[in-house]
Amino acid sequence: MNIVNLDHISSNPLLSEVKEAMIDAIQNDLHNPSSQHKAGEHAAGLLESARETCSQLINASSAREIVFTSGGTESVNHALKGAALANGNKGNHIITTNIEHNSVIRSLKRLSSQGFQITSLPVDKTGRVLPKDISNAITDKTILISVMHSNNETGIVQPIEEIGKIAREKKVLFHTDAVDSVGVLPVDVKSLNVDLLSFSSNTFYGPTGVGGLYIRKGARVFPLLDGGVQENNKRAGTQNLIGIIGMGKAAEQAIVHMDKRMQHLQELKNYLVEQLPSYVDEYLVNTNLKHSLPNLLNISLKYIEGESVMLMLDDENVAVSTKSACATGSLRASHVLLSLGLSHADAQGTLVISWGIDNTKDDMNKLLSALKNVVATLRHMSPLYKKQKVKI
Repeated sequence: MNIVNLDHISSNPLLSEVKEAMIDAIQNDLHNPSSQHKAGEHAAGLLESARETCSQLINASSAREIVFTSGGTESVNHALKGAALANGNKGNHIITTNIEHNSVIRSLKRLSSQGFQITSLPVDKTGRVLPKDISNAITDKTILISVMHSNNETGIVQPIEEIGKIAREKKVLFHTDAVDSVGVLPVDVKSLNVDLLSFSSNTFYGPTGVGGLYIRKGARVFPLLDGGVQENNKRAGTQNLIGIIGMGKAAEQAIVHMDKRMQHLQELKNYLVEQLPSYVDEYLVNTNLKHSLPNLLNISLKYIEGESVMLMLDDENVAVSTKSACATGSLRASHVLLSLGLSHADAQGTLVISWGIDNTKDDMNKLLSALKNVVATLRHMSPLYKKQKVKI
């Protein structure tokens, strides 16, 4: 089936180089990297090589600052809960924003039930939190700030470097969920002034089920899993070596091809934004075009439901999404879009279009052509649209 995949924000396909590296690792029947014999030492060497490459991807000072996890959700949980528990003797106040991923929201809800006080800040009309609001929210009880690097629904990139400077000056731990940024945009943990950063392999064409957590040397974070001494005593359990090898190869490719990829992705974004008005009318662009990922566009189509559009596009073999994959199944309007000031009706009419390095302008043309027909069909059936036309 020839599907035009414009739902890359949910997951990216494996690079051929990554597949080859993982298949080679499987065929070599690698041993447990914690074993002390030669086979174990060889496996440990491969593990550490991948760790070094991943540290280079985000410009960490040392490979030892990278902890391998099962993915972005675990990395976020580890960062937030581990930091809160390790620093609870200093205070119980945590600052975040209204547009975070569910892994952040639910982790903080869990911490709230354990006595931690959570301040969730709004964003402005452009979808960005104001650094001054972060600064004003800090108290002598604040132990942690968590602001996502880029939003997984709108693609909007936050002013992390400015927030990081504030956190560093106030001596407050700062975590950023960079799952949708690392490997897509240049991310430098030093210039961003972050103490903790979550990222995931599949964002940059590595395997699912493996991710990373950057923990700056000196930052106090308790492990979530107790057991062995793996991951420098920060995460117990035998590592997913095959997945980590794939992640390391994907990180290597991201480092080499970053600039070329960004240019290609941005060209597709510019093309889509320019062409869209010729195919549909009465829509909102919810992505801040000045501060956003190069591979995502969020739009709201008035008078119709985004889920219906998505399903009809799927019938045309064009894959898009309506919200975060982690929120699929929820009938509620996106909390992210409501935070941007959209009405419930407009939020329900949302499409999240995201593309990858293998997509082309021809793919965008197929989307646009299909979208034109789908929107016309749904609006013809929409009582809201008919009412609007009568009103005019």
